[in-house]
Formats: sequence, structure tokens, C-alpha cells
Amino acid sequence: MEIKIKQIVYPEGDNQEIDHKLNINQLVDLNGYPLTLPLTTTKMIVYRVHKISTRSSIGEEVTSYFLELVRRDELEEL
Repeated sequence: MEIKIKQIVYPEGDNQEIDHKLNINQLVDLNGYPLTLPLTTTKMIVYRVHKISTRSSIGEEVTSYFLELVRRDELEEL
């Protein structure tokens, strides 16, 4: 039996386990949930998935989604 773990990795290095898949360039909120465009406000913390890596070991597969902070001026353009 293999355990599959998905986690988001914040720019500061902290991580949090999530229960869903993400894609490159997908915008997510503070908890890693996908956001739909257009955003209702630019007064929120938004991250973009910029890298995905998978590490496998015996009985475990860890998929890490690395996030980068999206600046407010970028959000206003969306």
C-alpha cells in the first residue's frame, strides 16, 4: 500500500497538507484552494503555483506544490 501526500510549500519554507491537486500557474488562496477569476477584491493574499515536484520512497509518494506570492499590482491586472 502506498500513501499519497499532497502539500503546498509557502515561499518562507513552511508547508501544509492539502487534499486536492493543483496546476502550474494556478492562483490559490492562503490555504491552497484554487481561486476563480475575476477576483472579487485585490485585498487578499494570493499565491501562484510555480513549481511541482514529486518525491517517492518506499510506501510513500509526496507531491509538493511550491507557491510564490502574487503582488497586488499583478492582481489588479487580472
